[in-house]
Amino acid sequence: MLELTPLDPVDYLIIGHLTCDIIPGGLRLGGAAAYSSLTAKALGLRVGIVTAWGNEFPLTQLDGIRIVSVPTEHSTTFENIYTPTGRVQYIHHVAPKLDFSLVPEVWRRAPIIQLAPIAQEVEPVLPSDFRPALLGLTLQGWLRTWDGDHRVYPCGWERAEEALSRSGAAVMSIEDVTGSEEMVEQFMLASRLLVVTEGAAGLRLFWNHDSRRFRPPLVQEVDPTGAGDIFAAAFFWRLYSTRDPWEAARFATRIAAISVTRPGMEGVPTPEEVQECLREVI
Repeated sequence: MLELTPLDPVDYLIIGHLTCDIIPGGLRLGGAAAYSSLTAKALGLRVGIVTAWGNEFPLTQLDGIRIVSVPTEHSTTFENIYTPTGRVQYIHHVAPKLDFSLVPEVWRRAPIIQLAPIAQEVEPVLPSDFRPALLGLTLQGWLRTWDGDHRVYPCGWERAEEALSRSGAAVMSIEDVTGSEEMVEQFMLASRLLVVTEGAAGLRLFWNHDSRRFRPPLVQEVDPTGAGDIFAAAFFWRLYSTRDPWEAARFATRIAAISVTRPGMEGVPTPEEVQECLREVI
């Protein structure tokens, strides 16, 4: 059975697993769906999530967000270990895949749809009865696999060209492809618009045979977890609103910089911070 909230229309639909993230002392909510949905809510949007969740703890942090959830014994569960040479990641449980038939019909016409996999759980191409004005992809979940010891590794993506050519915009981290400029070029050539985030160095945006680098303001980093997902939601919304990728990148870069100054979900911007960042770029 599905757990349903009232199925009113939404402005921003996210399809992907919510996760349990193992941290010292217990678990916390994670996953691109969580960070992106809360960012979209802070932007003033009506937000829906299609996911799978094991009820390890109440989703009180997502109050006000409409959720369609497939019950599962265990939510997808990650453990992230940050080292001087980068992140080491383990996946201890994987929730069921998400079929597009789970999406309520009224949500299939959401203006913005974000496919936000974190563990290969979402197909990368929407069926024909989905009609968003903007389809945004966050690529990390299609670019990772794991071994018998549950350690996560980057992997290739056979459906990259097909998926990217049908999307309006895509966001990935250079870490997702272990710094491979060959894969960046492959994805860039297949995309209408591609953003490659590079942590504290900022990002590169490829659009219309042009590319630009955007650098974030200097901040004191506390926790980078979720920054890319917060960036993606802010970028997709501003792109949809203005049709200007350069302005969308400037805005989302500022939002993401705020996020790394606070731990976990505390990094999600407040509505006041959203308005301040908008004033800075307009």
